[in-house]
Amino acid sequence: MSMTSGPPTPQDGEVGVAVIGAGYWGPNLVRNFLNCDRTWLWAVCDLDEQRARTVVGKRSSIEVTSRFEDLLADDRIEAVAIATPAATHLPLALAAIEAGKHILVEKPLALSAADARTIAEAAERAGLVAMCDHTFCYTPAVNRIRDEIAAGHLGRIQYVDSVRINLGLVQRDTDVFWDLLPHDLSILDSVLPAGTGPVAVSALGVDPIGAGKPCVGYVSLLLPDDAIAHVHVSWLSPVKIRNVVIGGSLRHLVWNDTDPTQRISTYERGVDIAEIEDEDEQRQLMFQYRTGDMHAPALTDAEALQSLVRDFATCIREGGTPRTDSWQGVRVLEVLEAVDRSRAADGVLVPVR
Repeated sequence: MSMTSGPPTPQDGEVGVAVIGAGYWGPNLVRNFLNCDRTWLWAVCDLDEQRARTVVGKRSSIEVTSRFEDLLADDRIEAVAIATPAATHLPLALAAIEAGKHILVEKPLALSAADARTIAEAAERAGLVAMCDHTFCYTPAVNRIRDEIAAGHLGRIQYVDSVRINLGLVQRDTDVFWDLLPHDLSILDSVLPAGTGPVAVSALGVDPIGAGKPCVGYVSLLLPDDAIAHVHVSWLSPVKIRNVVIGGSLRHLVWNDTDPTQRISTYERGVDIAEIEDEDEQRQLMFQYRTGDMHAPALTDAEALQSLVRDFATCIREGGTPRTDSWQGVRVLEVLEAVDRSRAADGVLVPVR
């Protein structure tokens, strides 16, 4: 490691952290760890040491290195955030756990559910916090959705429709399912009651531009209690749409993530069915339409990644399980693997496990 001046002393209770990877996501982690009053950023590591120096900028108290093993041997560093290519997540995470470090890993947690489970189990045995960076789960909008569902305001969840489409970015090393779908799967995992996640999947994808991988995809997810979720993902849309509609037996909720003035709306609208007997004593169904009020709650402007790193530090210091722990990473990967199996079989419905 190299350092031009001695670092100031961290405050009591601050968690000493290091960021591994200074590419696309690493700089965001660096900024948020620096801005969090519960963490102390000691070092940034990247194979390209100059890139790490660029991320650090003029903050000479932050050390820069290209040697991951140096961080593992540093007792000041209690936790590492891994923002490297997905293929490296398993060996880096396991090495960090073996060295007694808590871990925060960029999504996906690993390249397979089996590898992700290996990480989660290793962290559990070591008594360490293992967290997956599913940042959307910490947005004020998702917080509100979770609260609405947990409080029973929507009633029984009947269906979820989600659209996540934009023009690009076409990824070199993955398809549109593995790039975009983890956001929606982690959100569903976070807001739906425990035990009501997807049990079976049907998926279709197309590659109309000849990219050699699906660029547009449609996924249907069967949920318990005769509920369903549907997710549309695309790299080829001329407009950016981030919409989710959640239909409940009492109310509906609409999340429009591209409208900063009204991201969340709840509607007291729906369809009720009653059985009646006609004059000939024949049973018939009567459809009754509810057209109640719309409510648009105010949301805070809290940065999701800041909330995530704060939760990470709090769980390390005070105990507890992060909202997006490593087991959520496992569950998301189990669904992604089912998506792959279904797509390979032309959309046949396949079980998640």
